[in-house]
Parts: sequence; C-alpha cells; structure tokens
Amino acid sequence: MIDFLQKLLAFAVTLGVLITFHEFGHYIVARLAGVKVLRFSLGFGHVVWSRRVGADQTEWALSAVPLGGYVKMADEREGPVPPADVARAFNRQSVWKRSAIVIAGPAANLLLAILLFAGAYMVGVPGQRALLAAPPADSPAASAGLATGDLVTAVEGERVRSWQDLRWRLLRESGAKQVTLTVDGANGASSTHVLSLAGLAPTDWEGNYLAALGLKIDLGSPLVNEVLPGKPAAAAGLRAGDAVIAVDGHEVRSPGDVAAATNAHPGEPLTFTILRDGARFDAKLTPEATEQGGRRVGIAGMRLAVDPEAVRGLGVTVRYGLADALLQGTKKTWDLSVFTVKMLGRILTGDASLKNISGPLTMADYAGQSAQAGLLTFIGYLALISISLGVLNLMPIPLLDGGHLLYYLAEIFKGSPVSDRVLELGQRIGMAVLALLMALALFNDLSRLL
Repeated sequence: MIDFLQKLLAFAVTLGVLITFHEFGHYIVARLAGVKVLRFSLGFGHVVWSRRVGADQTEWALSAVPLGGYVKMADEREGPVPPADVARAFNRQSVWKRSAIVIAGPAANLLLAILLFAGAYMVGVPGQRALLAAPPADSPAASAGLATGDLVTAVEGERVRSWQDLRWRLLRESGAKQVTLTVDGANGASSTHVLSLAGLAPTDWEGNYLAALGLKIDLGSPLVNEVLPGKPAAAAGLRAGDAVIAVDGHEVRSPGDVAAATNAHPGEPLTFTILRDGARFDAKLTPEATEQGGRRVGIAGMRLAVDPEAVRGLGVTVRYGLADALLQGTKKTWDLSVFTVKMLGRILTGDASLKNISGPLTMADYAGQSAQAGLLTFIGYLALISISLGVLNLMPIPLLDGGHLLYYLAEIFKGSPVSDRVLELGQRIGMAVLALLMALALFNDLSRLL
C-alpha cells in the first residue's frame, strides 16, 4: 500500500510539474501577445476549485480530470466577446502571434528538460566508468577486437564519460550499420575499433542491446556470498568470500557471467578457478540439472555478489559548471527530441514495436520507481517525460498543438484561415486518433502489469 501511494504521489508530481510548465508557456506568450486569458486550468472537465486574479480577472482553476490542462482565451469562435475585448481576442491576432502562443507550450516543456538536465549536471550525476569485461567469443564486440580492461572514451568521436553515456550513444546510433569506438587499453594505449551493429534486430534495441553486442561492464571477479548446503558448490568445497576467477578457463567478471556458464552446462563437469586468501586453485563442479521456464539449465547452488572494491573503483561523477551544464542540457534535450521523432517514425514504419507506446499506468509505475531511486533519477525521468510531452504535442494531429500549427501553416499559404468545416472534420479525426492511441497505450500498460 505504501509503495502504491509513493507511486501515486510521484505520478501526481510528474503530471503537475509538466502540465503546469506546458500551459504556463501558452499563458505567458498569450499575455505578451496582448491576448486576454479567461482561464488557466490544471485538468479537464468540471472545475473543482478556482480563484480569479489580476486586472483581467483570469480564473485559475483545478479541474476534475487531472490528465492534462488548458488555457482558455477570449475567442469569438468559442463564444461572445465583449466589444472592449474584441481586439484582444485570440482569433483577431496575426497568424504569427497565434503560432507563437501555440508553440510556446511544447517549447516550455523542452526548456524545462534543459533546466532539469543542467541542474543535475551541476550537482553531479553519479555513474560508472565504461570499463569493459572480456566479450563473448562470437559477439560483435569480440570481432571488433575489444578486450578486458578497455575503457571506452568516445563513440563516433563524441566523448564518453560513463557507462550510461555509452548506452545512450549506442542507442542513438541504432539503425546504423556500424559505429566507431575509441578506447584506452589496459596498457594505456588509445585505439579505435569498428563495432558492427548490423546483426541487431529492431527488437534487440528494445532490450539489453549492450549484451547483444557483447559489451559488458567489468565488475571484477564475482564473490561467493552464500553456499547452499547439499548443492554442487558445497560439494566442490566453495566457501563464502571466495572469488570466482574463471570457469573452464574463460575469465568471468560478473555474477551474470558465472550464471550463464553454469546454466549452459546442466549435468556437465566444469572447472572453477577460485581465489581464496591470495591463493588460486581449481575446483571441479557439476551443475545440477533442473527445469526453468520450459528449458533445462544447470544450477551451482550458490549466491554471488559483485566485488564492492571493484564497484567503488568504477564510480565516476559527471559534473559541469553553469555554462557547460546548460550547454550539455541543451544538447541532451536536442538529442533526445530527435531520437523521440526517430522512434515515432520507426513505429509508424513497423521497424519498432507498438509496445513502446506507454500510457498513464506505466508512467505512474516508472515515476514511482525513479522517485524511490533518488532525486537525481526522478529529475532525469521528469526531463525525459517533459521532452516526450513537448515532441508529441508538436505532432500534426488535430487537437494537439501540432495540429493547430498545421492549420496556421495552411493559412499562411492560403492567405486566410481554414474553414469551420475543415476545423470540425479535423477535430473528429484528432479525437479518433487520440482515442486509438490512448486505447493502445492502456492495452500495453495492462499487458505489462498482467
């Protein structure tokens, strides 16, 4: 129950911040353009609380349905406007002023993302160095000549400062055939490597694409945390505190490496190279065969943990001064905006799954998880959703800001506003498209939950 309430609160904060910024963008530019604002509402539907403020007696309101908001301006198309306010009606403004008012909402969301990213960079974003473990022999990373101890410093010439940077840079290159990595080797020498991306399917980019490429962070030799009585690890003489160096001569640098090796050899003898009290020795271990998820896998019967010293050695904090933080925040917002547009295009062409479309349930879940992970993680989530909201609102769908901009573009070329018939038809199409998207998003949300 507490977890649910935390997620609900985080979701409410997310919606409140994003909607307020979006609508305030419309509001402030409308006021600057001389348009009379009648109501600023957070939420749709029935007004549950309101207060009138200022010379224009603008109504500031909270409405019943919290999944959005709106700024209502004096407009002769929506109702009578007092003669004294006709010149300040939205519909009487030039097409350029109307366009500026409409685009100000999405622009406010993008500005918010820039400020959030910049603030996080000034505080310092914790991460891990992009230090690589040995890639699997048949992986693209192995074919590229990458090896244990390589530190990735750049992707396509752009600096990489952390493992998280590396993830993002590679995701941004999805769709390309190959990418060039610059690394500092274990001996300190710098070299470049061409990593092929051609073998990855579109669905691979929606999962653990780093693993699919054979890129693994070097977490050091995994430590035995607990040995289960009566299981193969106990029979082999392993103890808590042992470090697993290799399995059948293949170096392991994470608990996942050991699990993969034992799972792949049910009932088959393996040689574990162990480090205990500074001395190395080999231990014979035959994984116990068992059924998991409809397939036969091997189980060693021990719990592993990462080496805390190795994790501390990987730690890095990405931090910038004010000017650089704003620059990096702007760059990241631009990159994510472009990537969002690319993803929408891939969904439309069938190159990416419709399952990538999420609704309010998934948003609430992720909002709660990010809030529980810490303030910086939640700030990053807010920035990401703010970018999504800004970009999606610019889509040329009637009822969205992008749909209005499409009308204004037609007006510029036509020399006069589009007809009421076109507006009515556009509203119906827009409502149908948005209803379809919402239904799909809710379906995906429920599928994930169930």
